[in-house]
Amino acid sequence: MDLDTVADELYGLRPEEFVAARDRRALDARKAGDQALAKEIGALRRPSLAAWAGNLLVRRQPEEVQPLLDLGESLRRAHRELDGPRLRKLVRRQSEVIGALGRQARRLAAEAGRPVGEGVQREVEETLHAVLADPEAAREWAAGRLVKPLSATFGFPEADATVLALRPVAPAATRGKRHAQLEAPGGRGPERKRAETEEPKRGEAERKRAEAAERADELAHRRRLNEARGAARDAERDLRTREAEAEAAGREAEEARDRLAEAERRVRELRARLRDAEEEQQRSRDDEREARDRARQADRAVREARRRAEETAARATAAEADRPAGRHAGRASPGRARRR
Repeated sequence: MDLDTVADELYGLRPEEFVAARDRRALDARKAGDQALAKEIGALRRPSLAAWAGNLLVRRQPEEVQPLLDLGESLRRAHRELDGPRLRKLVRRQSEVIGALGRQARRLAAEAGRPVGEGVQREVEETLHAVLADPEAAREWAAGRLVKPLSATFGFPEADATVLALRPVAPAATRGKRHAQLEAPGGRGPERKRAETEEPKRGEAERKRAEAAERADELAHRRRLNEARGAARDAERDLRTREAEAEAAGREAEEARDRLAEAERRVRELRARLRDAEEEQQRSRDDEREARDRARQADRAVREARRRAEETAARATAAEADRPAGRHAGRASPGRARRR
């Protein structure tokens, strides 16, 4: 028995079966003298319903694992390479696959005897989003030993920021170009020539000012967007932290309830055994008392019989001693006469 084997067994069980099975395996390890393994087994945490359903996908539908991992790698590559058409196609594929797998996890849970609701299905789908966005999350899910659902990255912020940084300032340039290409009507006098000379300069200056203003607006917009995204990610992380804490507290409460139920079961069993032992003790006491009574009665009977025997023997001895001597002589005389 090793930790991997035990973990594979335990995380294939329904959540309500986990604690009792884990405690049995830890006890087996202690009995075998492997205290370190017993401690490691005892540290395994009970999975939430959503984590169990996510594990169920890996265990019951292993053929779905690699295609999802490949889709995640393709999505991440498309974001890195800013491949818009491919990214749009993959995002549509992502939505279809995650929806189908979420429904499949819910069906598998029902077949395993533990139906789950839409909330659990959404948590499973959130886990699958995390699998697509994060290679580490993908490896964790593929092991089939999740304890809690995974949190998806808030979009693909690195790729989104790159897209914003590379977005061209075409509207301002276009306006500057159109302004520079304007032609004034009229003749070719000195004033017109001077106007024609100064007009491109003014247009160029205006174009540069417009481009500078556009870039400033773009930078300000990008900064506000990044700040908003950062605040959203912080809020998302804080929410996930609070949810994880609440979930951990809930699991601990469930495990405590399971341990309490198991302890109460053992107490009831021990009390029943104690009642049986007390009843057996009482029967033994009654038997012992009856045996003592019979022994005393038998002892009295023996003493009474001994007394009667002694009295009878004494009377016989006394009668023998009181027999007359002449009677003995008389009985002897005829004999002697016959012999003569």
